[in-house]
Amino acid sequence: MNLKEWKERVASPAFTETIRPLYLDKAQANAPRYVDLLERYENTFGTEGDITLYSAPGRTEIGGNHTDHDNGRVLAAPVNMDIIAAVSPTDDHMIRIRSDERPMIEIDLDDLSIHPSEVNRTHSLIRGMAAKFAEMGAELGGFQAVATSTVLSGSGLSSSAAFEVLIGNILNHLYYGDRADAVQIAQIGQYAENVYFGKPSGLLDQMASSVGNLITIDFKDSDVPVVKKVDVDFEKSGLKLCIINSWASHEDLTDEYAACTVEMHAVAGYFGQKVLRDVDRKDFLQAIPELRKQFGDRAVLRAVHFYQDDARVPKEVQALEAEDFDTFLGLVKDSGRSSWEYLQNIVPTGAKEHQEMAVVLALCDELLQGEGAYRVHGGGFAGTCQAFVPADRIDEFTQTVNRILGGDSCYVLDIRPVGGVVIR
Repeated sequence: MNLKEWKERVASPAFTETIRPLYLDKAQANAPRYVDLLERYENTFGTEGDITLYSAPGRTEIGGNHTDHDNGRVLAAPVNMDIIAAVSPTDDHMIRIRSDERPMIEIDLDDLSIHPSEVNRTHSLIRGMAAKFAEMGAELGGFQAVATSTVLSGSGLSSSAAFEVLIGNILNHLYYGDRADAVQIAQIGQYAENVYFGKPSGLLDQMASSVGNLITIDFKDSDVPVVKKVDVDFEKSGLKLCIINSWASHEDLTDEYAACTVEMHAVAGYFGQKVLRDVDRKDFLQAIPELRKQFGDRAVLRAVHFYQDDARVPKEVQALEAEDFDTFLGLVKDSGRSSWEYLQNIVPTGAKEHQEMAVVLALCDELLQGEGAYRVHGGGFAGTCQAFVPADRIDEFTQTVNRILGGDSCYVLDIRPVGGVVIR
């Protein structure tokens, strides 16, 4: 479809219905984003070309904090904040992407090697994903794209995973015949993040963004993760799902995030295994005295968190499927306490003046007074807290949080029934 045709379509009421599965009751509010996107495409690349629209959502982690990188279990879902893109294929073997007001990114597909200068930069994610598709046999060509995002950077909603899923869907649709499924696209995103971007992340973020719906994932076999849809009507719970921005910077925190993985893997290595999921819990407990000597107490505590939080996930799923929301909330609280006390991903090492995440958690404690639940969300140290707030208190809760933390700090989310998509 050309630019003129797309402009006519996105301006029609029918398009709002097309995107309703992506945004639910916020579909009408999001429709103008596509009008603006096409205007930006025209201003950047002109009117020529066959255009396709794409969407990839941010994600929320509901259960299993830092369990995925040790082949554990998680409970997660995409949310109705996303990255959207207007894309047209080109024949010059170059990828060009302009995201919001950032400078144009250009990647030459004739060079898909790892560039040390691109570590921790968006360029590496694009190059890494293209390299994996080429390895899978895709006959790659170039494309030009403009993109815009409502997935807050540094929010814990994983804007990087959403971007990876976006690129994965573009390459899959244009140059791989849509042969890669949602799980494969997630795995390609993880590959790019691990190998090219330089971050030893697990697969949770990419899977939750790519697959869609509230899902539980068992990563025991990380090459073939078991994905199960969790059927639950959150409206019956009387709860609203929120994330609260701590406004803490992720800058210089890569080592803090990596240490969670490194220390858990070190403990697993003591038993001749790569991940804790392959170490019997009883063997771990028996070996604690020696593990403390070799790896220190924090590594041992982080392993304790893994075993406990991994075991909590199926209990959370069971509670949700039974609509036993009181039990579910209790498990969420237990997970939050474990992350703070054992995993220790709330306050960066040595921080005194800046403990933003701890302040947000304390604020939730004060405001909820035992109702609902709250926990660190995602990687921790910075980003967001997650809260389940009684629906009849959501307005007061949101207003108070925004007044104390400033700006638009509290966001009420909806779980999106679909993951990364080509909008047809």
